[in-house]
Amino acid sequence: MKAYVCLGMVLALLSASGSSVSTGQGGSEASAAKVLRVRATEDFTVTGRGDAPAWAQVPWEPLNLRDKSAHSHETQVKVLYSKTGLYVLMDGQDRTLTATMTEDFLDLWNEDVFEFFLWPDERYSVYFEYEISPLGFELPILIPNFGGQFLGWRPWHYEDDRKTRKATITVGGPKESGATISGWRAEVFVPYDLLKPLQNVPPKSGTRWRANFYRVDYDGGKSASWDWARVGPSFHEFQKFGMLVFE
Repeated sequence: MKAYVCLGMVLALLSASGSSVSTGQGGSEASAAKVLRVRATEDFTVTGRGDAPAWAQVPWEPLNLRDKSAHSHETQVKVLYSKTGLYVLMDGQDRTLTATMTEDFLDLWNEDVFEFFLWPDERYSVYFEYEISPLGFELPILIPNFGGQFLGWRPWHYEDDRKTRKATITVGGPKESGATISGWRAEVFVPYDLLKPLQNVPPKSGTRWRANFYRVDYDGGKSASWDWARVGPSFHEFQKFGMLVFE
């Protein structure tokens, strides 16, 4: 109960102090440089392959390499939503599986990783961050971001209806640390119950959330990163996130 009370106090303080980012829930498309329209679906099984029939109706959305001198592996994302949660499918070319961490809630961004950030309500500078490694380990955290000062909070009672469903696969090689591969894919279901007490959740037709999608890769001892909506040095520049429009 303490975790909900503390975050509730954070949201209340933000609203009272006038430190919110905008006055609307979800904002307008004009406020975001990138817009992705998200189709509705019935719930389906997450396999990591992205082989549910619903995915076949959704086009891939490309991510952009942030440093043009880095290795330019094609990276892309698809998104769907149901009455119970959000589905995210991410796919990227690769050469070497750089992943040694074998626990959840570690600093996964220091190795190969896909990431997405969800900011459902622009009135509050609080958003959800999710990271997943090629080995299937995850980092789901809530981020209160006050003027660039932020630190993630782990979910409480992270089980049953609050827990994500996730799976990863590799292409062209085994799912083993250091393996030679041609790519990897992650499929994640985020239940709306996990996003509590964020506001403007669950979405319905016409709802708008700010969001961004990222990738970090470490082929050849050199890091490279991708973003969907262009941000600066930090992935946490949430005012620059793109927009999800739920259809």
